[in-house]
Amino acid sequence: MKKIELFERAIAEQAASLKDWGINPTLFWAYRNSITAGNGQIDFSETIWDSDIEEITKTLKENGISEFTISSTFSSLIPTLAEFAKHGFQMAGLTEVKANYTDFQTQERAVIPAIRMELKEA
Repeated sequence: MKKIELFERAIAEQAASLKDWGINPTLFWAYRNSITAGNGQIDFSETIWDSDIEEITKTLKENGISEFTISSTFSSLIPTLAEFAKHGFQMAGLTEVKANYTDFQTQERAVIPAIRMELKEA
């Protein structure tokens, strides 16, 4: 997975406040959880607040990240997808990602469906 240097520095320095570092917490935790799960891309497995999307997409673009996934099944996902589209990220199909929990039958990370999002603007 492509590293976000600011996030890596905040982790290394055990940042007490993401806000003080200018880091969006929704994106930060999606990043951290994706690394922990062993995913190749950032996966949003929890609620994404529409008010965070502009900041999230700006950070992704600044760091050369043009794809991510959404495995969250929260209600209001359709307006969230529409808001991402306003910022250049469109749905690009379905895929599977590793979840942040272990499948009790296999004792490995569960594999769950996710929406693949891709940057479409020039």
